[in-house]
Amino acid sequence: MTINLQSTGDPEVIEQVIPDTSKEISVGKPARAILFNDEIHSFDEVINQIIKAIKCNRNKAESLTWEVHNLGKSCVFTGELIKCLQITAVLEEIQLMTEVQI
Repeated sequence: MTINLQSTGDPEVIEQVIPDTSKEISVGKPARAILFNDEIHSFDEVINQIIKAIKCNRNKAESLTWEVHNLGKSCVFTGELIKCLQITAVLEEIQLMTEVQI
């Protein structure tokens, strides 16, 4: 956040102007939560963390884990930016490597 200080003409008074952050920023296209492969975590660790992060069934989490393993990365969620950030935060709880693309 940027805070602008503006002079009112009186050298003793400085007015602090804080931008309005109550409005949502709209992004034209959905954001994507990307999970990257690593050589540290087991399949079960990744599967369980995906289930926790995106609240999917085991079959979906296994499919995403295999995609990460075989392709090096996978888009595990597409949607609102805030939701992508929440999902990547859960994945990163066990130090999985993620990225949010917008």
